[in-house]
Amino acid sequence: MYKILISGYYGFNNIGDESILKAVVDNLQGKLDGIEVTVLSQNPASTAEKYSVRSANRKSIGAIISEIKRCDLLISGGGSLLQDVTSRRSIIYYLSIMRMALFMGKKVMVYSQGIGPINSEYNRNLTARVLRKADGVVVRDDSSKKLLSEIGINPSSIVVTADPVLRVKPVARSIGRQILVSEGFVKASGKITVGFAIRERNWDEAFIGELCVSMERLIEERNAQIVLIPFHFSEDMPVIEEIERRLAGEVFAVKHKYLTEEMLSIIGNMDVLVGVRLHALIYAAIMDVSMIAVSYDPKINSFMHSIGMKAMCSIYDFTSEFFMEEFSKVMANGEKTRETVQLRVKELIKKLESNEEIIKKLMEE
Repeated sequence: MYKILISGYYGFNNIGDESILKAVVDNLQGKLDGIEVTVLSQNPASTAEKYSVRSANRKSIGAIISEIKRCDLLISGGGSLLQDVTSRRSIIYYLSIMRMALFMGKKVMVYSQGIGPINSEYNRNLTARVLRKADGVVVRDDSSKKLLSEIGINPSSIVVTADPVLRVKPVARSIGRQILVSEGFVKASGKITVGFAIRERNWDEAFIGELCVSMERLIEERNAQIVLIPFHFSEDMPVIEEIERRLAGEVFAVKHKYLTEEMLSIIGNMDVLVGVRLHALIYAAIMDVSMIAVSYDPKINSFMHSIGMKAMCSIYDFTSEFFMEEFSKVMANGEKTRETVQLRVKELIKKLESNEEIIKKLMEE
């Protein structure tokens, strides 16, 4: 039995990261024989039950050391783990786990990860020292490869694929319809449904103000119903509640946490998805839904580029006037654009097979 240990931001009820874990575990178990998967998680019991894996406490040094000792391969999972913008400590945490595994003579692989931004010179140097020793470095976009090359990783050793979540299968829209009904949303005949997945920890007042104006205009000018969708529940609900307060009775908000397939189906019931959350946009691509991206991070721009599109703007230069123009273009060109996106998604899914190919080679060594 070949033992694989996965490290990442799991067990925090962030639907994006949970989707990454589902995609990684499903493909490891579906494409590789004779493996046992263990996941480091904030909530080991929940992770073990959801994904049919072993799980250990990511906060326990003793548990981490014990799991590294018993594993054959450490996977530093997908997502944006190696960056120091949202936290200066998290990058040290993930690199330390990799260093520990290397010290114990274990194989180490970076699995379709988005790298950066890494602003601290110390963190850039540490990242380079650790990843030079890794047995496989697979990143999800060209900008990640460029950053690693800049800090001293040999470009020929870096494989570019895509976000693992793209391999999650589309689901029936009926699931999402039932959830929306149970939440209290009534789909009005003849109206379009526009979903908003907003990421704003410490929200920018100008952005939220323009966003509210845009929603009002969609309701008045485009006969739209607005659905606010939380992806990272604890982070996203405060801004959703603020928008609800400002637009009292005009917008609808999803108020409960949902699993990957359920959230996919909710997104599938939108006519257009406006996303500040990366994985909301990826869900729209999976479910063949027209989308408008608003960027807060280079990873949004990288993903949109990979599917043949561009982010409309950043959260810092968002205006309702610009948004309404973009919305009109999306409605006019939706079918043609979605066809392009579906072709690109198929190409990206094919690229993702590189991860398991690398792991197979490591298992054979």
